[in-house]
Amino acid sequence: MFHKIVRLVLILVIGIVFYFSWLPDPSLHSESYLPRWILNWSNQNYNLRTAVPFVVVGFLLEAYTNDRNSNEPNENRSLNFIQLIAIAAIIVCIAEGGQFFINRRSPDFMDVFYGITGSILGILSYRLLKKNKKCETDINSPL
Repeated sequence: MFHKIVRLVLILVIGIVFYFSWLPDPSLHSESYLPRWILNWSNQNYNLRTAVPFVVVGFLLEAYTNDRNSNEPNENRSLNFIQLIAIAAIIVCIAEGGQFFINRRSPDFMDVFYGITGSILGILSYRLLKKNKKCETDINSPL
């Protein structure tokens, strides 16, 4: 069940990334439901705002693959890490590539960089959280 929930949330977050990437107005002023402080922050930190949702994407990608491969040995962790970065890079390239077809939008290589960097932070955050949780479990287990 956890696997299905993570997959659903991952698809939802990727959809949100595509939605905001493909808006005609890059300043997001057309999105009246967003709080003013988010609009101001996103306009002041134009490239950094790309990294934020990709931290979530990276976290969810790692959670999804970690849960899926929970019965297998962890000998291919670096290969899995590279595969997840490649998946995140494909997602960010699709989001940026879609901007070729939208008036007043243009793809930005720095957005690709920030998207991949955000995904790496998300993947590493999940691994750190999982490692800390495992350490706590090991400490609390009886000898």
